[in-house]
Amino acid sequence: MMIFGRFISGLKARHLTPTVLRRSKRMMLDSLGVGLLGSTTDVFQLALRHCQVRSSDNGSVYGRSGTKLSPTLAAFVNGVAVHSMDFDDTWHPATHPSGAVLPALLAVSDMMPQNRKPSGLDLLLAFNVGIEVQGRLMRFSNGASNIPKKFHPPSVVGPMGGAAACSNLLSLDPSQCSHALAIAASLAGAPMANAATQSKPLHIGNASRLGMEAALLASRGLEASPLILDSVPGVAGFNAFYEDYMPLPLYLAPDEGHSFLIEDQDIAFKRFPAHLGMHWVVDAAASVHKLIVGVDSGKVSASKVKDILLRVPRSKYINRPFPECEHQARHSFQFNACSALLDGEVTVQSFTAGAITRPELAALLSLVRVEHPEDNPANFDLMYGEVQVTLDGGEVLRDRCDTFYGHWRNPLTNESLRKKFRSNAGAVLPREKVEGLVETVEALDELPDCTPLLLKLQ
Repeated sequence: MMIFGRFISGLKARHLTPTVLRRSKRMMLDSLGVGLLGSTTDVFQLALRHCQVRSSDNGSVYGRSGTKLSPTLAAFVNGVAVHSMDFDDTWHPATHPSGAVLPALLAVSDMMPQNRKPSGLDLLLAFNVGIEVQGRLMRFSNGASNIPKKFHPPSVVGPMGGAAACSNLLSLDPSQCSHALAIAASLAGAPMANAATQSKPLHIGNASRLGMEAALLASRGLEASPLILDSVPGVAGFNAFYEDYMPLPLYLAPDEGHSFLIEDQDIAFKRFPAHLGMHWVVDAAASVHKLIVGVDSGKVSASKVKDILLRVPRSKYINRPFPECEHQARHSFQFNACSALLDGEVTVQSFTAGAITRPELAALLSLVRVEHPEDNPANFDLMYGEVQVTLDGGEVLRDRCDTFYGHWRNPLTNESLRKKFRSNAGAVLPREKVEGLVETVEALDELPDCTPLLLKLQ
């Protein structure tokens, strides 16, 4: 356990390579954008009202210049905003890494006195420490590579990443860093049964808040078990979440470099707000939409379709034939495939109440069958999505997506990522602040302190 503490405390800015800096800036920009857009959602408003009753302080809230909360509650509501539409980044093994870390770091930065604000490079280092710890913990389990069935991964590794990031930013010593992780482990875990509900975004909000609280408690001297992250027979530690968890040493030799996981494993950025698995079937269905329009000029209609077959991985919580609300729709192979068949794309507007309840969409949904081929595992690095439509005249149209645009094997260009950010942030902030954020994040490693970033988010 102490090895983790020395690792967190020992990572320095000199370990950040140009690739790590570039990729982590992209993650930050995307996370801020989806968080700003998420501050317009019902679940964010519920969380904010709940926190406003309990607190008033100096923690900034995304997109709200006149709203202040205690730092830990600011970390919570901003984390909720990031995941409120399931629009945030996804890594492999499967988790949403940025939302558990960035809101906590910004809240810690907010609470620091003006003459001690962290530099932009300090912020980038701490962010990468939080991402790295999440990735390392998940790579200590083979089962963590698959789409989860028991615990929502951000609720497990997220608090650990948040604790590690805040510990680094607060310059805690190795012993305090170790205790912060152990404290966070006692605050971790949320069941997958709450996926596709308004409670799922709370997992990210809690990961950010609880990770920050763990670091603050450790900074005040609170201690926890040194065995939590070790594999000790007869002692339930982190293996309570991942049964095959087997930790490996984390060495950081003096005066030597460190290879961050993000150097080799890039991030997936979503083009529309839904579970990552939906992106495979949407790309395939959008291609079939073009084929249908080419065969029979005009819009797609259920009256022209005899059968719709989806070949997707077996994963119960994203197999939802008739979703009844936006959160279920974001976790439905059937809904996303049919929306793309009908409209040729899936967008933010696809999950509004009016779009979800369209009679023509319901008619297509009634035609869907689902198969789970043996060669299509529930794993974001190995899965595919195939959509086959049989027209009323008997013609069969089919397309398969192995790697969607936005996946780590086919990442969004900087132009596409900024376009997404501008669209999301522009729903809340004026144009000059949106452009200011793009410029600030791009030059973050050159900022003497992070105040400009904090101010532009309000």
